[in-house]
Amino acid sequence: MLSTLAAPRIELLAIPHIPLIQPSDDLPGILLAAAAAAGMDWRDGDVLVVAQKIVSKAEGRLVYLPEVQPSPRSQELAAITGKDPRLVELILGESAEVLRARPGLLVVEHRLGFICANAGIDQSNVAGSDDWALLLPVDPDAAARRLRDAIHARSGARAAVIVSDSHGRAWRFGVVGVAIGVAGLHPLSDLRGQPDLTGRPLQITEVGTADEIAAAAGLLMGQAGQATPAVLVRGAAFRAGEGRLAEILRPKALDLFR
Repeated sequence: MLSTLAAPRIELLAIPHIPLIQPSDDLPGILLAAAAAAGMDWRDGDVLVVAQKIVSKAEGRLVYLPEVQPSPRSQELAAITGKDPRLVELILGESAEVLRARPGLLVVEHRLGFICANAGIDQSNVAGSDDWALLLPVDPDAAARRLRDAIHARSGARAAVIVSDSHGRAWRFGVVGVAIGVAGLHPLSDLRGQPDLTGRPLQITEVGTADEIAAAAGLLMGQAGQATPAVLVRGAAFRAGEGRLAEILRPKALDLFR
């Protein structure tokens, strides 16, 4: 009799029926309750991917634009980009450096260290009004740790957590999910020195594991009105540990696009 080997498999399980998150909501409690109501269990090695938007909402990172006073620098950049100068003021407040400015876009180094458009500030699916904007979480790594710890306290499972956002890429059109905060895993997997199929040691291969998992979860999260901001990823391989986002950020001296 021929024996069969199970094919490698990864499962993506959207946590259903998550209510609209409001400032000061108990986000870990809400997500755990929604998962329990759906009959979902937690296992060692699971990865919970959570959209930054609901983390930001729970943290109260909403800003009312009529209360924002634009600076002269914001007004100057607003004239270049065609953006609301109040929104530009928020972008500058969340940025360490402005790298590019063109109509419709500011590319910045975010205060958290990564490069992104408009400091990740969003107005879609926020408050039903153009008068509101949503900033990224204060500390996505810390937010991920709080969720990781809540899962462990409730279920005993040693799961990892990724806070994800949608970013563009220098070489391609289209946004994809990327990690902006992690807990319970190292976001980068260094394969240098490991043999390839022919036995030759790999020389330069480093895998953005957290970004790959975030992108996979993005297939269920969507970018518009899908209302699935949390996805359980089961079966993904990663290096467990007390990782942090900084591990995956390229130093400025090695960034050829600056």
